Amino acid sequence: MKTEDILAHILPKEFVEYFDLTTIEEEAEQLTLHLDEKFILPPEHSDKQLESKGFLPPTSLNDFPIRDRRVILQIRRRKWKDKATGKTYTRDWDLKAKGTNYTKEFAAFLKEILR
Repeated sequence: MKTEDILAHILPKEFVEYFDLTTIEEEAEQLTLHLDEKFILPPEHSDKQLESKGFLPPTSLNDFPIRDRRVILQIRRRKWKDKATGKTYTRDWDLKAKGTNYTKEFAAFLKEILR
């Protein structure tokens, strides 16, 4: 079984589809999964000559615990620069629940059990 197949059972679909797992940090009570946006040109800017210019600072999201360990997803979104204009673009991923630092699925789960 490939790593991507395992991740597809653990992470939300968007994370597997648009991000690469780069490293995992293990601590006694926490796992931190580092994810970098894949090198996929944003389709909304397909008419531009874009080049990757690294990543934005990481964003942390809480996700479902694994084996009684808190799970933090450290996400780095890619920066794209238009060669013609010099303007920088990023993709706006809708990955977290509004007003929280939780993934949408984890926030929905917590909301449901608190009812």
